[in-house]
Amino acid sequence: MVTRERGQRRGPATRRGTGRPDRGRPPQPARRKTRAALRRRALRRRWVALLSVVTVLALAYVVCFTSLLGVRTVEVSGAAAVPVDQIRAAAEVPDRAPMLLLNTGEIAGRVAQLPGVASVDVSRSWPSTVLITVTERDPVAFFTAADGMHLVDGTGLDYKTVKNRPDKLPELSLARVAPDDPVTRSVTAVLRSLPPELKPQVATVRAKTPGGVEFTLANGKVVRWGSAENPDRKAKVLAVLLTREGKTYDVASPELPTIS
Repeated sequence: MVTRERGQRRGPATRRGTGRPDRGRPPQPARRKTRAALRRRALRRRWVALLSVVTVLALAYVVCFTSLLGVRTVEVSGAAAVPVDQIRAAAEVPDRAPMLLLNTGEIAGRVAQLPGVASVDVSRSWPSTVLITVTERDPVAFFTAADGMHLVDGTGLDYKTVKNRPDKLPELSLARVAPDDPVTRSVTAVLRSLPPELKPQVATVRAKTPGGVEFTLANGKVVRWGSAENPDRKAKVLAVLLTREGKTYDVASPELPTIS
């Protein structure tokens, strides 16, 4: 009797064909709805990704291959002696060209070929402006040739020819004027170092060696300056010597100046 009762108690749990009870599992219709929702969610993500790619490609096309963000204005700053129109013409910036594809280095290189330009900076100002900033060459002297007066900048470069004698610039009397010439470099270094009160008085400058620079003042007095070294010391000594009578003032060795 005991055995039979135990069998009867176990019967419902071990009846063949029933298996384990589906505890916690949703019915079949609910599972189908869940799978459908997951598929819709995955499809939406694919569409969002595709639209994002298409949008990026469209923007890239608009920026790089259309005139929507193209050049409309070229602004020039820093120009005084060099005409602005001449700078724009040399820059050759294509009208309506895509801003992003502009080669600013090439534009700067073309402008730098102008004789009066020392340096150039080219930049973009969105959405449609190209900025060209130039630094012009500053003449420190000139020399006379058959075709006119040649302006020379602080590097010794002969960069421009004018017909009339420049005001307030000394005339060079050198065998050769060029940036790679040691004598030219020494002379231009001396002229750059002269104090503002002395520079306008210099009428002519001559030298045969880098250490033998001398110049004649507007009043006819001659100054033997020597090399480009110790310019501040030489200027102070010369200022004192010029208060005394003399024709030639030698400050090549500022510790032992002479007047003759």
